[in-house]
Amino acid sequence: MSGRGRLALCAFAATMMAATSLLPLVNPAAWILQAAFLLAIQTGVGALARRVPLARPLTILAQAVVTLVLLTLVFARDQALGGLLPGPEAFEQLDRLLQQGADDVGRYAIPAPATDGIKLLVVGGTLAIGLVVDALAVTFRSAAPAGLPLLALYSVAAGLSDGGASWLWFVLASAGYLLLLLAEGRDRLSQWGRVFGGAARPGRAQTAVFEPDGAALAPVRTGRRIGALALGIALVIPAALPAMGSGLFGDTGGGSGEGGSGGTISAVNPLVSLQNSLNQPEDREVLRYRTNTQDTQDMYLRIVALDQFDGTSWKSSERKIKDVPDVLPQPEGLSPSVGTAEIRTSVSAAGWYTQNWLPMPYPATKIDIGGHWRFEPVGRTLVGDRGQTTRGVQYQVTSLQVRPTADQLASAPPAPPALRTEYTKVPSSLPPVVSSTARRITRGATSDYQRAVMLQDWFAVRGGFTYDTQVESGSGTEAIARFLKDKQGFCVHFSFSMAAMARVLGIPARVAVGFTPGDPRSDGTMSVGLRDAHAWPELYFEGVGWTRFEPTPSRGSAPDYTRPDAPSGSPTDPAKPSAGPSAQPSAAPSPSSSCTAQMRKQNDCGGPVAPVVTGGGDGGTPLATVAAVALGVLAVLGLPLLPWLWRVRARARRLAPGSRHEADPAAATLAVWREITDTAWDHGLPPDESLTPRGAAERMVRLGKLEGEAAESVHRAATAVEQVLYAPRPLATEGLEQDARRARAGLRASVTAWVRLRADLAPRSAARVVWAATARREALTSSLAARAKALVPRRTPPSEQGAEGSS
Repeated sequence: MSGRGRLALCAFAATMMAATSLLPLVNPAAWILQAAFLLAIQTGVGALARRVPLARPLTILAQAVVTLVLLTLVFARDQALGGLLPGPEAFEQLDRLLQQGADDVGRYAIPAPATDGIKLLVVGGTLAIGLVVDALAVTFRSAAPAGLPLLALYSVAAGLSDGGASWLWFVLASAGYLLLLLAEGRDRLSQWGRVFGGAARPGRAQTAVFEPDGAALAPVRTGRRIGALALGIALVIPAALPAMGSGLFGDTGGGSGEGGSGGTISAVNPLVSLQNSLNQPEDREVLRYRTNTQDTQDMYLRIVALDQFDGTSWKSSERKIKDVPDVLPQPEGLSPSVGTAEIRTSVSAAGWYTQNWLPMPYPATKIDIGGHWRFEPVGRTLVGDRGQTTRGVQYQVTSLQVRPTADQLASAPPAPPALRTEYTKVPSSLPPVVSSTARRITRGATSDYQRAVMLQDWFAVRGGFTYDTQVESGSGTEAIARFLKDKQGFCVHFSFSMAAMARVLGIPARVAVGFTPGDPRSDGTMSVGLRDAHAWPELYFEGVGWTRFEPTPSRGSAPDYTRPDAPSGSPTDPAKPSAGPSAQPSAAPSPSSSCTAQMRKQNDCGGPVAPVVTGGGDGGTPLATVAAVALGVLAVLGLPLLPWLWRVRARARRLAPGSRHEADPAAATLAVWREITDTAWDHGLPPDESLTPRGAAERMVRLGKLEGEAAESVHRAATAVEQVLYAPRPLATEGLEQDARRARAGLRASVTAWVRLRADLAPRSAARVVWAATARREALTSSLAARAKALVPRRTPPSEQGAEGSS
């Protein structure tokens, strides 16, 4: 296989390996086979065009035209001319599909369904990136810049996956780029014919790049070893680092821990995911459950508790996990004297809903579920292990409905010292306004219970707060102070602020994250949607345990024990909940799923909402944002590399094979001399135009400390320049390209590593671009001025007019 053929194959492989990062975004993943087939055709067209050979721009144009025809054939065949050629109607269809794909990206959760619009985006995007990579690496023989479009493709995929992209996709993308670089290096070495330096086999002289038996010599073997080492590091380091999830309400990574009682879990901050869920333009069902209690207002489905406040955010502490016991331990702090009722609930999760933590009523006492799950005793949560997620799972939960009275809460003894110390910690950065406000609104309270109720009522009723999910999210100390001042926010602001205030008052507090009870359906089940995502504070009272409060207005419901005059509900007789077909989640959301029970009580629901077939995802990312991010990545990475890219291109053009300049040997010789002088300039030897070529060569050899073949090459090039400048019939000199390369190698060997790096990344000779632009601007200005002067009619002086009259 030729060098360019190998490069084309590696460019194809690098593009497809980078495109694998898009696999988690679209389901099913069969689109990547279609993209690979079309990209193979595009690559083949480029290979054929280069063998003709066509000019480089024509090669790229031919690939682009064939790519457009292929996309028309696949996505707009019915509108194409003759079912193949793109016409006006085909372009309109492709435009409609692109707009539909952009809408679908913002509508669906990840993984999104493979609609025609989304398939056009991912397949067309892969082909576009593949065309750029093939043009840079193969057509222009510059593989290094091809890493920029590959990085842009991976960055878009990582951004859409909300930072949860697996390290495997990064390894594949980087391995493809490394493969491309190695192929280019081998191709460049093979064009030399001989290598300069390097170790030879014992007893044998090293002369060629490849030995007669086909084995690679030192430079190639070294490149392979470096590549293998880099790949090994890329594989080992990510595997040793802890996995990162994408949020409590989105797709996450694998589980934690292994068999036995070891392992830990560490929950991520749910702030962004929760706000995205609340701001969905269309609701989407997450869970469907059936329970044996008629009083569902307290059926909050809890996922995880955030018990650590470091001043920047609330998060969950790392905890030991163990196998799920048949019967969960008694809830912490719950006394037998407090009234409870046993509730049984059958839950079904939607097939698209994927995350590690299991939503359950609190406190659960028994879980019946299949799969690989682990139990965290402190937070009483279940977390998936070995890739286990909630996707489509069905499970039964036995839980307690704790019904304390106001007197029991008011007379609760102090919490144990260790628990009180851990759950009343506040950061030193907490603004004083938090403490002063908490003490002001609870003035006159005689118990922690009264203080907690006063805090809840102040946030929910008396404080003048407004519920608004569009407020900038934040959970740090400054965000709490801003919330107390502006009095606008959503459940995260209310729950985090009340928990912080409770801790300031010495009440153990944490924040729970999960879902509100949802809304009833006609079949007796309850439907929980994305907009039911919620956060609420839990305060600890000895004898009762962790107790829910509801400070967020128009969300959920205030517990009965915080309203002493309200009647308390009670569950019906325990009975085995049904888990028949009616408990299966539906793809269509409930018309009233965005209207909670509390909102209905306050008449805030408005008119009926029409059912929606397709639900909202995780907020998605608009196509304009994706394009802006990709262009931003290319700009940030590409702009500093423009001088280097220009220099690489200039060198390749000047040292092109001699056949290109057979018609003008003088131009070919002068181009090589310009390359030698620019190389010296890049390495700290500015050109002196006053010297003859021979004098310039002597100066370059002396100041550049060139010796041996490098010095001879510079003198040979100078002699060739004098020959084409002064000889009656200029003749081409063979081997000048190799002389230029040897001179460059000598100049680089005589300077420090920093000078070499500067010569590569910020070459001084790039000033010629500015000079050329200035010269063109001055020439254009002069040309325009001359044309303008020619258009102005010439006025005859009066003296000449008199002379003409007398004659």
